[in-house]
Order: sequence, then C-alpha cells, then structure tokens
Amino acid sequence: MFRKVINIVLLIIAGAILLIYITDYNYLFRGIKLTYLRGESSSTINDGKYFPSNTISKGIAKPWKTDINYNRKSLSKELQDHLEKTKSVSFLVIKNGKILQEKYWDSYNKTTASNSFSMAKTVTVLLLGKAIDDGRIINSNQKFSDFYPDFSKKEFGNNLTLENLASMEAGLDWKEDYKNPFLPNAAAYYGFSLADVVFNKKLITMPGEKFEYQSGATQLLGFAVGRSVGIPLASYASSKLWKPLGMEQNAEWSTDDLGIEKSFCCIQSNARDFAKLGSLLLNRGKFENIPLINESFVNKMINPSEHSNGVYGMGIWINNDSKIHHYYMHGLYGQYVIMIPEYDMIVVRLGNEEAPEKDSKNRPKEVEFYVNEALKFAEKN
Repeated sequence: MFRKVINIVLLIIAGAILLIYITDYNYLFRGIKLTYLRGESSSTINDGKYFPSNTISKGIAKPWKTDINYNRKSLSKELQDHLEKTKSVSFLVIKNGKILQEKYWDSYNKTTASNSFSMAKTVTVLLLGKAIDDGRIINSNQKFSDFYPDFSKKEFGNNLTLENLASMEAGLDWKEDYKNPFLPNAAAYYGFSLADVVFNKKLITMPGEKFEYQSGATQLLGFAVGRSVGIPLASYASSKLWKPLGMEQNAEWSTDDLGIEKSFCCIQSNARDFAKLGSLLLNRGKFENIPLINESFVNKMINPSEHSNGVYGMGIWINNDSKIHHYYMHGLYGQYVIMIPEYDMIVVRLGNEEAPEKDSKNRPKEVEFYVNEALKFAEKN
C-alpha cells in the first residue's frame, strides 16, 4: 500500500513537471533554484551573479568629491530606525556635486554592486535619448514597428510609438505583478528568452491613451533601441553613459540566455555610480557642464506625461505635489535615486525592503521622507 502511494505521488510530480514544460513555465525551475533553494522567497538585491550578464565598462574614473562637512552630522534617530527596519545597505546624500553624507550596512561599501531592479528602466530611456541624438532613431514618436515590422500585424500594433513605451502608455496585455510566478514579470526575470515573453503579448488598448506601469513596455523599448544602434545595450551604455560620466566601477547588466539585456531591470552597480545618473538628470542632460543628452529630451523625462496623473514622465517618477518638488528613479524593494532640483541634491537609497505606505497617488511615502531627512544634512549647524 505504501509503495502504491509513493508511486502515485511520483506520477503526480512527473506529470506536474511535464505540464510545466508543455505550458512554457519551465523558467519556474530556475526561479525555484534561485529563490527557495537559496533560502529566499523571491528575487534579491544580490542575485545578479546567478544570471548571465553583459558588462557596462567604465572609462577613466572621476570620483565624487566629498563636502567639507562630509559625514559630520549623524543620521536622525527616525532616519536611522527607518533605514535599519527596511534593511538598507546604502544611503548617500550629494549636494552641489559633493558627497555630504554616506553610510553603508551589511558589509556593503562604496564599491559593492547591488541590483537596480526597475531603475534600469531609466537607463533604457536615457539610451533612447542618446540614440535620437546619434541619429539612430528619428525621434521619440517613431513607431515601434519601424524596427520590428511584424508588430504592425497586431491590433493597434502600427500605432505604438517609442514614447508610448517610455511613458508607460503602451496598452499591453501585461499585469505588473512581482509575486505571482505564473505572470510575465517572473517569466521575464527568470526566463530564457525575453523575446518569447514580450513579443507574444497583445495590445489591448490604443497606445497613448492610458498610463499603466508595465515592465514589458520598457523591454520592448530596449529591443527597439538595441536594434537601432546595432550593438548590445550594455556596450552602448558604456560608451554613452558610463565612460563620459566617469563611473568608478564596471557594471553588469543581466541578460536572458541569448545575451539580450533585461532593459526593464537588473543593472548591478553601486550607490556612487547610480548617483552619477541622478546628476545627469538633475542637470538636464549635462555632466560637469558638458551636454551628454539633449535637454529637451531630459525635460520630457522629468515632467509628467498627459495620462499619468502627475506621477510619471519617461522612465522617471515625479512628485510635484510635495512642498519640495522632486523626481526619482525607483526599483523594487526601494532602490531610489532621488533628485531635488531646488536644493541641487541627490539622494540614493539601496536596500532589501520598501516601506509599504503609499500616498494618495500610490507613490511610496518614504521617498518624501528621505527628501526631508536629506535636507537636514544641508542645514547649517
């Protein structure tokens, strides 16, 4: 009897495995291997080493200067408690181009790489801007089907523009869910072919008419930019961003098994180098007063799109409802690069958890908290 039960259980397991392969959910095996079998319940900020990647090479490093008051002030108890409660690993405040405050936890330091998660979406949009500057793309209103003609065969496919993708107004059949392993985010993160995930998705509404945050939109944008420049996105990011910005470390951009970058996600870099991207955005496309990206394009990025209810531009989250206006890059688990134009400040926070509280427009409340706390470091003693 016992042997019969065992055989039934084994048959059920074998049937489940077969069903997973038949239904294109075989990426679940990788997901299980990289989560539960490592003692984790989901993705982590340090799992980049388990995926294939392309290197974003640095050039000549231009390290940040430190302010005369560097680390002279302690974190407030409220900020310290919040950062520790959310298992932060990096907190960095830059004012007037100099590091004012810098703190690390959990064996992290200024060179330790961490997963950007969706902050990579901002990088992808910046590369769109560079491709336009370089004449590889006509403008942000160019059709996606110009790069992938078969896409025009889909309903609404011939209406989809690169700007629709950058501003999250694509109209894709894509539910943005990071917890359900059977939905497309998991397939894109753990899967073997990004093209199989995103190109099979339908458009269910007319592009440009509704804001809906979708990782699949940025992945399609990455495919278009990559095809336009003819080289891997990591190589393009190296020549157009990492080298001219004087990044201090090489970065790694996770790819699928075919070498295609996850343009919606997953650049492994450090707080100081992520802050350089913030500097580029804060200074409207300039770095050390040298134009790197067209100012009008950056202005589009940091100003709300028509349908986003004031919260999103192109690859950038925005809060002009706050007393102190700010905009920011945002990745899963609270990866942030926050720009505060009025005070010429950049705040970087990297870590393992994000506080759950949201404002009335579903933005994380902790961003405004970080802004207010950062300003305390700039106050005179």
